[in-house]
Amino acid sequence: MNERFIVPQFIDAEDKIFGPITVRQFIIVIIGFLFIFAAYKLSDFGLFVFQTFIIVALTLLFAFVKFNGAPFHVFFGNFLNTFTKPKLRVWLKEYIMVTEFKSKIEEQEVQYIKPKPLSSSGKLSELSLIIDTGGVYKGEKQLGVANQMNQ
Repeated sequence: MNERFIVPQFIDAEDKIFGPITVRQFIIVIIGFLFIFAAYKLSDFGLFVFQTFIIVALTLLFAFVKFNGAPFHVFFGNFLNTFTKPKLRVWLKEYIMVTEFKSKIEEQEVQYIKPKPLSSSGKLSELSLIIDTGGVYKGEKQLGVANQMNQ
């Protein structure tokens, strides 16, 4: 049974409706136009021009600007969450009375194992040379023993 499944590609790409305009951007622009229309109906011309400038700037900012690869409204939401949540977290430590129990290991006498003496750097370099040569080089001590046997 060889079933093949289609794996979705580019799942983070948004659907486009008018050229490069996505559905999210289109909805944000429509909401911006609704705010401009409400400002036109509710204010005089001088205030309307000022409000229109601010509304257009905010609409373009939220619709088309990306910050660190994320849409601006996501960045703005994270920014607001940062300021609304407390920054300082304090742990209220409660003091609890603890009784100590001795384990069997603490009651027994501990015997320490005497560590082996460390090899000198000459011995280590000799061992590394034996390993590097794959055993062809036998080492000075072993060569001395082999030479004595040959004589």
